Amino acid sequence: MKSIKISIPSLIENIKIIESFIDNARENFEINDDIYGNIMISVTECISNAIIHGNQGDKNKLVHLELTLEDELLLFTIQDEGNGFDYNELKDPTEPENIEKIGGRGIFLIKHLSDDVKFEENGTKTVLSFYMN
Repeated sequence: MKSIKISIPSLIENIKIIESFIDNARENFEINDDIYGNIMISVTECISNAIIHGNQGDKNKLVHLELTLEDELLLFTIQDEGNGFDYNELKDPTEPENIEKIGGRGIFLIKHLSDDVKFEENGTKTVLSFYMN
């Protein structure tokens, strides 16, 4: 099992660091092009949620990202230092009554692009799974 970690202060411009981290992982973990785009969008979306919603943009709070390879499964664990959220309360952004509302689209996107999404520790921790093949 291989694992790499990074922590960034909660500033939206630090998404660039995460993009570099994923590019680096692409080579080290031999991530194929088929899932690379899905990973990049899902992980950066999840990190920006952690920065904006989780840590409320407080640069003194960190967002942690760990990438683990277990057999043919890539796991991205994103954790913020906020108070979490009730992920069961999320509305479907594609429902007509929710189209005009802001919010929920990022998680909707993440759920569609990842093979599996788990929210843990009251929503302060998210685990995204991607199958290598």
